[in-house]
Amino acid sequence: MENCLECTELTRRFGPVAALDAVSLRIAPGRVVGLLGPNGSGKTTLIKLATGLLTPTAGRIAVCGLAPGKESKALVSYLPDRMCLPEWMSAEELMDYYADFFADFDRAKAADMLARLGLRAEQKVSQMSKGTKEKVQLVLVMSRSAKLYLLDEPIGGVDPATRDYILDTIIRNYSEDAGVVISTHLISDVENVLDDVIFLREGKVAMQASADDMREQYGKSVDAVFREVFKC
Repeated sequence: MENCLECTELTRRFGPVAALDAVSLRIAPGRVVGLLGPNGSGKTTLIKLATGLLTPTAGRIAVCGLAPGKESKALVSYLPDRMCLPEWMSAEELMDYYADFFADFDRAKAADMLARLGLRAEQKVSQMSKGTKEKVQLVLVMSRSAKLYLLDEPIGGVDPATRDYILDTIIRNYSEDAGVVISTHLISDVENVLDDVIFLREGKVAMQASADDMREQYGKSVDAVFREVFKC
């Protein structure tokens, strides 16, 4: 089966600075992968390259065997690291919006999850709490039948209960033929849902392994290994 995401010697420069430097990696279907690294390590740049929002300076990136473009974008469901829901839209209008843009959007699934959050269809984004907005944005993203879910800091800045809801939503709503990439620096919160981990440091892959192999090799948690690798 085709890899959900594959990078070969992928490089992206901003002027003289290499945000990504000859990165090679593969993400297989059915795997939840933690893309882990300190701020400025290249996590968001890699995700934006996979979505087609950025183009490579050198090297190759492919989504399900396709170079980023119109066809690959139809296979990718992307959660940015910032809130992008229009404040004036209601929950109903958000579902209309996603249904118009994405053929694989499951409106019934989204409506059910939004109802479980206690949202009325007419409730505006401006009337929602910060945590609820985070949940709603994730519900919309995870209600697509995508082949690759790219989630950039999905649990950043929200309370522990909201984090639990978000992680549970991720795990319950992706199919086994899809890959999930979770970019975060809150490793202890996501560790239990990860199949594989990729450590990025200054635009390079510092370490890549299955979460279980890493724990067995080092005799400690992924979070503890991360702290050791990146200690100041």
